[in-house]
Amino acid sequence: MGRGRQKAKATKVARKLKYYSPETDYAALERELAATSARSGSSSYDDEDYSDLAAKYNDDFDDEDDLE
Repeated sequence: MGRGRQKAKATKVARKLKYYSPETDYAALERELAATSARSGSSSYDDEDYSDLAAKYNDDFDDEDDLE
């Protein structure tokens, strides 16, 4: 297949994707977004856990500075 036919096919597909608008299920979208926001509200780390973790890595970086 020549480049012209290949480009024409690609253009046809791109145009179809650009202008085709499928029916949107807004109820399903709302459920999905509500479920996502409910899960993001709970954090797996609380502040104490993060502070301990940050202190550990800060100590590691301080050790590297001592080597220079």
